[in-house]
Amino acid sequence: MTDAPVPSPAPGSAADVVRTWDARAEQYLRLFRDELEGKPYDLDVLRAFADRVGAGARVYDAGCGPCGHVTALLASHGLDVLGIDLSPRCVDLARREQPGCRFAVMDQGAIGTGPLDGLVAYYSLHDQPKRVLPVTLAAWAAAVRPGGQLLTVAKEGTGDGVVDDPMGGELRVYWAEFTAYELRTAARDAGFRVDDCTVREAYEDEIPARRVYLAATRS
Repeated sequence: MTDAPVPSPAPGSAADVVRTWDARAEQYLRLFRDELEGKPYDLDVLRAFADRVGAGARVYDAGCGPCGHVTALLASHGLDVLGIDLSPRCVDLARREQPGCRFAVMDQGAIGTGPLDGLVAYYSLHDQPKRVLPVTLAAWAAAVRPGGQLLTVAKEGTGDGVVDDPMGGELRVYWAEFTAYELRTAARDAGFRVDDCTVREAYEDEIPARRVYLAATRS
């Protein structure tokens, strides 16, 4: 008698996110450990977020990944920041890379009721189907206090499905892209006031897709 094969998790599910990120965490770390050094626009946007919430603000870095570099940058500006990620391997590596910062395994779509002063989601939306976006934004709105700040960054486009891993290799991953309109609409429907929504072109060494930056205040 042989054991029945273990079914693969549904594409884009939480279990699928864990599967794909546990498998490629080390590769991502090698590629993107120092990525912020070559992204002056992103540094300005993250610093502006830190200025808006103010020193001592309680903030989550949702989808911190294995680098933990956004968490570390926000902490360097005096924020009380926790980096969260679904992937235990990503959290383990982030703790190693940024020993002075705090990290926890947590689902960005089920983070409780806060209250947080702000939340940053730096490329954390593309691992799950676009239909999940309203649920995720509603969870963020429940966690962020009125007047608190949201910053989310996503790749622009209409893609929504399983693709070959953009980082290379044989892995198949879920990949969702968003338009500025989709992000604005979801944020407003969830209870945020959109303060700014800008788009920039990709840098030469980035995946060739424009980036959408949305800043909002919890109503």
